[in-house]
Amino acid sequence: MKISKLLNKKYLSIFFIFVLLFSSNLKAEDEPVDIWNLEKQGEEDSSIIVLEDKESNEIKIDVNKIDSNNEINTIDSNPLGENKISIVGLYDPEDNGLNIDMWSSSDGNEIKLILKKLDKMNLSRDSNEILDIALLTNSYFPKDNITENEFVDFKIKYLIKKNDKNLIKLYLTKNEKNIYNSKLIKFYINDYAENADLENACKIFNDIKYFGDDYINKFQIYCLIDQNKREEAQLLFDLNKETGLKDDFYENKFNFLMEYIEKADGSISDKNILDLHLSHRTIPDFTYQPSENTPKFIWRYLSSSNLLENINVINLEDDEKISLIEKATHEKNYEEKELFELYKRFQFNINQLLNVKDSYKLLKNYEGRALLYQRLLLTRDPIQLLDLSYKLKDSFIKDNIENAFNIELKKILNTINKEEVPSNYSTFYFDNLTIPTLEEKNIKINNKIIYQSKLLKYFEDQNEIEKVEGDLNKLLKSIKKNKDYNVSIKDLILLEALISDGVVIKKKYGNMFEFDQSNIPTDIQLLINNNEVGMVLLRLVEIIGEDSLESLDSDTLYFMSTVLNQLNLDSIRNKMLLKVLPLKI
Repeated sequence: MKISKLLNKKYLSIFFIFVLLFSSNLKAEDEPVDIWNLEKQGEEDSSIIVLEDKESNEIKIDVNKIDSNNEINTIDSNPLGENKISIVGLYDPEDNGLNIDMWSSSDGNEIKLILKKLDKMNLSRDSNEILDIALLTNSYFPKDNITENEFVDFKIKYLIKKNDKNLIKLYLTKNEKNIYNSKLIKFYINDYAENADLENACKIFNDIKYFGDDYINKFQIYCLIDQNKREEAQLLFDLNKETGLKDDFYENKFNFLMEYIEKADGSISDKNILDLHLSHRTIPDFTYQPSENTPKFIWRYLSSSNLLENINVINLEDDEKISLIEKATHEKNYEEKELFELYKRFQFNINQLLNVKDSYKLLKNYEGRALLYQRLLLTRDPIQLLDLSYKLKDSFIKDNIENAFNIELKKILNTINKEEVPSNYSTFYFDNLTIPTLEEKNIKINNKIIYQSKLLKYFEDQNEIEKVEGDLNKLLKSIKKNKDYNVSIKDLILLEALISDGVVIKKKYGNMFEFDQSNIPTDIQLLINNNEVGMVLLRLVEIIGEDSLESLDSDTLYFMSTVLNQLNLDSIRNKMLLKVLPLKI
C-alpha cells in the first residue's frame, strides 16, 4: 500500500494519532536484532520525520539515514531543530550537590578504563549507590577521547545490568528523544516478553514516542494489533515498508493477525523473542524442543509460557533429556519441585534404599541424586537428613548444577532444629538456610563518645548550624574534662564534616584534636583540583569495590569523608557517615 493512499482526508485523523503516538524514526535492516547479541549493530538505520504544511494540508515525509556507527547525518528530534543531545541522565545534579559539568573536564580514556574495570567487579550495595549517582545524574558529555555514543552506552549497560524496570522506564521517559535508546528499549520489552508478560512490554509505548529501530517498530505494530488498534498498526506497518522493511516471516504473521489471510504458514523462527512469540501465537499446536545449546531467552519464554515438556511424560531412560532438565533447573527454567517430582518417578529396590551411602555411587549421576532424594523423604532423623542433604548437594556441585538444589535444600534444613546440628555440619547447615531479612536498626546515642553522640542527628535531620554548634561545644567541654579520652579517627571524621558545613569550634577546644589534610591519595586530589567530580566518584566506587562501607578501615573512611567535604557533596557524605559512625541496636 502506498503512503499517498494512506494520507488522504479519510485517514488524516489516524495519521495525527500516529504522529502523537510514535513520532517515529524507523530503522531499516534485513534482520531484527537479537537481545542476546546486543553488541551487534544493524547494517543501516533510517529515521522518519513527518511534517504538516498547515496552509496546504499536505503531509511531507522525510527519510534520513543513520550509518552503522549510529552517527546521525540529519535528524529533527526536537522543536528547536537541534541535531545533537547534550544532556543525558535521570537525577537533578542539585539533588546530590553535583553540577552539570561533572564530566566536562575528564579524559574519556580514563573514564572508559575505570568503568570497564568496575563492570568486572561484583560491586557492593554501597558501591552501586554511588555509581548510580555518578552515571545517572544529568550532565554534559566529556569532551575528550570518548564519543557521545560510548558515554551513553556505559549508562545504558549499567541500567541493563541493574535490571530495575521502574528505573529503566523512568530513564527512557526522561530521555525520550535520546537517539541511543534503542538498545535499552529492546532490553526492556524483550525482558518482559521472555517472561510472557506482553502487557507490560507493550505499556512502554504509551510513554516512548521516539525511536529509530526496525525491531522495536515491529514489536509496537504487534502491540497495536494485540490492543485491537488495527488501523494504527497498518499505518505503522506501511511506513516501515516504505522505508525498506523486508521480513517475509513477520509479514506473514502480520497478515494472519490482521485477518487478511485465514492461516499463517506454520514457520517457526527463534531469531529473537518477538519471532518466537509470533510463532507460538499463530501456530495452533505450537511445540518447541530446546537443547543444551538453546539460548537462555528461549528457555525463559518456554518456561514462562508453560511450553516446557511435562515432567510426567519424560522417558526415564533418556539420559540426555534428564541431564538437560537438571541443567535447566540449575538455570531456573524448570522449577526445583518439578525436578524432584521427576526423581520420585525412579524405581529403586529396598537394598539400594537401605544402603544408600554406597548404592548411589554405583549409579549414573542423576540416578544417584534420585536415590539420595528418595531416601531423604523416608527419614526424620536430623543427622541422617543432614548427611543425605550434604551428599545430594555435593553431587549437584560436582556436576556444576548446584543451583538446582537451593530451595528444596532450605526447606529440608528448616525442619531441623539448630540445637540438633552437630559441629561437623554446622557450616553446611547455616550457609544453606534461608537468610532472614535484616531489620533496620535504631541509632544508639552515647554522649561520652564524639562520633556516637547526639551530633549524629545533624547528619540525619540537618538541624540548624547554631543549635549543632552549641551542642558540639558543650560536648567538647565535657570530654575535655576526661583526661583519659583519646580523640579517634571517627571522631575526626564527624568533627571535620561539621566544620566543613560551617560549625565553629571554640579556640579553647582546638588543641584537643588535629586534622590530617594530607590523607587524600594524590591522584584523587588532582582530580578534585581539576574539577573532575564524576571521576572522583568513580574512584570512590573503585575503592569501596565489593566491600560494605562498614567493613572499611577508619583511615579509608576518613579520606573519603574529606574528599566529599572538599567537593561539598554533603548528601552523599551524610549517607556514608550514618552508615559507618553510629552504634546501632
